[in-house]
Amino acid sequence: MKLGLFLAALVAASVGCSDDEHDTVARFDETALQADLERTRQTTDIVGALSEVVIPEGTIHARRGVAELGKDEPIPWDAHFRVASVTKTFVATVVLQLVGEGKLSLEDTLEKRLPGVVTGPGYDGNAITVRQLLQHTSGIYNYVEDPELQKYLAEDLGRALHDRTAPETLVAMAMKHPPNFAPGQGWDYSNTEYLLAAMILKAITGHDWSDEVHQRIVVPLGLKHTFVTTTDPALPTPYARTYMRMNDGSPPVDTTENTLEHTADSAIISTTADLNQFFRALITGKLLRSEELAEMQRTVPVPVPDVFGPAGTRAGLGIFWTPTACGGYWHHTGDSPIAPHTRTGVTPDGSRSLVISLTSGIDESSTNAAAFELAEHALCDLAK
Repeated sequence: MKLGLFLAALVAASVGCSDDEHDTVARFDETALQADLERTRQTTDIVGALSEVVIPEGTIHARRGVAELGKDEPIPWDAHFRVASVTKTFVATVVLQLVGEGKLSLEDTLEKRLPGVVTGPGYDGNAITVRQLLQHTSGIYNYVEDPELQKYLAEDLGRALHDRTAPETLVAMAMKHPPNFAPGQGWDYSNTEYLLAAMILKAITGHDWSDEVHQRIVVPLGLKHTFVTTTDPALPTPYARTYMRMNDGSPPVDTTENTLEHTADSAIISTTADLNQFFRALITGKLLRSEELAEMQRTVPVPVPDVFGPAGTRAGLGIFWTPTACGGYWHHTGDSPIAPHTRTGVTPDGSRSLVISLTSGIDESSTNAAAFELAEHALCDLAK
């Protein structure tokens, strides 16, 4: 039986049950988290797995695998890791803070905020809005998919790991390719959009996006283990080493030290505890006014979820909504061939949240299926 049907059956069966019958429903606890995390590790190409779940009764931790291949040490409980695309939620939050301050409108066009930047065959900066950037509905080509860039990564990974190509150069790379669709006429995930959002932040504030994230989010929330890495290839200690496999059967390449992910689509380093704190603060209104939080949570369908969530997942502004048998949760995923897989989740009332860090893996479909199953168990308070 599929997980969704299984959970729905449990919910339906609980209606009209006596208190004794309710007590027989398995609750999500440390034992359940450990079992789920072990299943996740065993069914995917994962070296190490770490998770923290926050529930009303307290915090649950679990870890599996090792911190480094060939050694027996487990991942440190407070390990730092690159969060990859979860960075986008931080950037979107700062953009929306500027909207709340009256310094920016979600309906501002790119030509107004970044004149002459979005140009090329099929592009019109006057037709693309800030909202579309944050929601991945602009149609702008994803620079990560550029064939020359992909070739560079495949043929010279050692050099690429220490690459510091300027975001403006990456945007120009994207502009050489036609848009995926007309603005507002589709949905497609594009890292280029968040490079542009960061450029808008700098044009308005005069500061780099990393400084704005630090002053507006990291400092107020006291996230002492969250950093924006733009030039330093090293991770703060403690950490687990990360690995990349070019394909099935190929030897793992250590990618722990790198500067490749140094831009606003992927540059943040954090911990499970700090990410849980950030998402709970965001969803409960500690970072945004109610008006801007409502805009963030206005969603559109995601046509091919997979990486972003199971079927039914929808995209807001820098955040995703995934339905479950017990309601649903807000989150963002983080994936990179050279960084850990990061999965997050927080219920609408902020009472339950989770973060999962998986230190390697090339089979994203298996990774996603296992991680999203774990998230549903944790956030619905049910053990498998």
